[in-house]
Amino acid sequence: MNKKILLGAAVLAATTMSFGLVTWSGANGDYRVDTELDDGSDESGYWFSYDDQNNGGSSAVTWPVPTGNAYDDSALDPIIDECGGLCGDVSLGAGYDYPFVGVGFNLMGPTQTGANITSWGGVCVNYQATGIAPILELGPEDEATLTEYNNYTSTLSLSATSADLPFAKFKQESGWGNKVDQAEYLTKVAAIKFKFSGKAGTTGHFNIQTVGESGKCGAAPAPVAISAKATSSVKAMLSGRTLSFAGVSAATAEVINLQGQVVLQAAVSSSSALNLASLDAGVYMVRVAGQAVNHSQKIILK
Repeated sequence: MNKKILLGAAVLAATTMSFGLVTWSGANGDYRVDTELDDGSDESGYWFSYDDQNNGGSSAVTWPVPTGNAYDDSALDPIIDECGGLCGDVSLGAGYDYPFVGVGFNLMGPTQTGANITSWGGVCVNYQATGIAPILELGPEDEATLTEYNNYTSTLSLSATSADLPFAKFKQESGWGNKVDQAEYLTKVAAIKFKFSGKAGTTGHFNIQTVGESGKCGAAPAPVAISAKATSSVKAMLSGRTLSFAGVSAATAEVINLQGQVVLQAAVSSSSALNLASLDAGVYMVRVAGQAVNHSQKIILK
């Protein structure tokens, strides 16, 4: 039989049958979520990040270490190794009326074909978050037409470290978009996403540690220390292409591009200044870390 026909039949079967989500744990060094739904591309389940920059925004995630592996510069494998999960600092930027940034994984592959996840019963997650509450989103296929981007979501609590959410806890917002019956919607889910949105200037930190079907995440892993941001005393000040600092005694400063790559690193104090003349124009994150400070801030080079 023609291989294309076989592949087409496999895709059709995946969209009409329910499959099991194997519980993902960052602590196990799993770089890929086993969705049991791969469409033959062997590209399902890999974590990706997304943001509002195609909408004119400037929101970003600052990763704790540079991204990339031998195959893909944007791969998040090093982040999972570093955090025992997927962690980063979120900065919601100006330029778009509804700033957002997020991470997620596709269920079937890069084409984001929808699948039937009804049998999951819901989604469980173990996580940490400060500053911005993560929104757990069931991303459907062809969301521009199906829901007009008003997708089924459930907001996680900042005061908790785990959540077990039956699908009844996921809702569409009222007053906009296209309403879709949930039973139909659950047969067309293409991605699981963790979205951060709010007012420009808002910052936060997250670590997604476990994701699975409802009831299958188990106990939350031991908390990973999240340092408080010393935003009241520490500042990174940009004047032209010179970056200076205030409220810093002894620390290391890193300038990080939007791909999570450290493009400049130096020891700094309040008397220090960094020359950024060699960097391209664009949006960067500055991270200042030391014994008494862990501060992140967005800058824009013109």
